Amino acid sequence: MAEKMINLKLKVWRQNGPKAVGAFEDHDVSVSADSSFLEMLDELNDSLERNGKDPVVFESDCREGICGTCGLVINGQPHGPIPKIATCQLHMRHFTEGQTIWIEPFRAKAFPVLKDLAVDRSAFDTIMHAGGYVSVNTGGVPDANAIAIPKDVAAEAFDAAACIGCGACVAACKNASAMLFVSAKVSQFAVLPQGQPERYTRVQKMVKVMDELGFGSCTNTYACEAECPKGISVKNIARMNKDYIKAKVKTEKIELEA
Repeated sequence: MAEKMINLKLKVWRQNGPKAVGAFEDHDVSVSADSSFLEMLDELNDSLERNGKDPVVFESDCREGICGTCGLVINGQPHGPIPKIATCQLHMRHFTEGQTIWIEPFRAKAFPVLKDLAVDRSAFDTIMHAGGYVSVNTGGVPDANAIAIPKDVAAEAFDAAACIGCGACVAACKNASAMLFVSAKVSQFAVLPQGQPERYTRVQKMVKVMDELGFGSCTNTYACEAECPKGISVKNIARMNKDYIKAKVKTEKIELEA
C-alpha cells in the first residue's frame, strides 16, 4: 500500500532571542500522515538546511511523552488538539489535507524564548530546588519498604508524580500560573508518610519561589487540567492551598509563642 501523504501550510514562529522581535514564517510541506509532529519538523529542517537556511529551533528528547522536553502551542492549544498527549505523540493524520497549522512556543513571562520555538523552563527547576524533595533521614531501602502505605494513598501520590514538568499548564493559563505543576510536586510527597516532616515548610518554600519567578495566580478556569498531557487533577491545587494556609497558621503561631 502506498504511503499516504498530506500537504500542509505551516506558520512557524521564528525569533532570534528573548529580546528580539519575532514573526511567523510560512512553509509548505508534504509529509507522511503516519509521521509524528516532531518528525514533520525534522523534515522541514532538513529542507531548510539543504537550501542554506537556518533550521527551526525546537526542543525534544525521549519523543515518548515521558521527559516533558517537547512543548509547542499548535493552533492555539498546548501540545495540539488531541487531549492527554505530549507534542511528540501527536501525528499528522490528525490534520486534514491543505490545513494551515500555526506553531508557537509556550508563552509566559517566566518562560522567555531562547530561540524560535524553544523556551527557557529552568524556572521549574528553581522551584524544585526550593523544596521538591525529601531531605530528612528516612532510613535505607529496607526501612522504606517496611513502611505500610495504603494502595489508594500510593496511587494518589503516583498520580501527582506523573507530572512531566512540560509547562503546558502555564501555557494554557490566561495568567501563566504554575499552580498545577507546583501542586503536583507538593502533593506527590504530601500524601506519603516520608513527606510529612517537611510537608508545611516545603509548600511555603515552593510557593514563595513560584511567586518570585513571575508566574501568575490561579483563577480556577481549569484550562491547566484540560491541556495537561498527563491529566494532572486540579484537586492537587486545592490540597496545596489547604497545606499553605495551615503552614502560615503554624508559622504565625510559633512567632506569637516566641
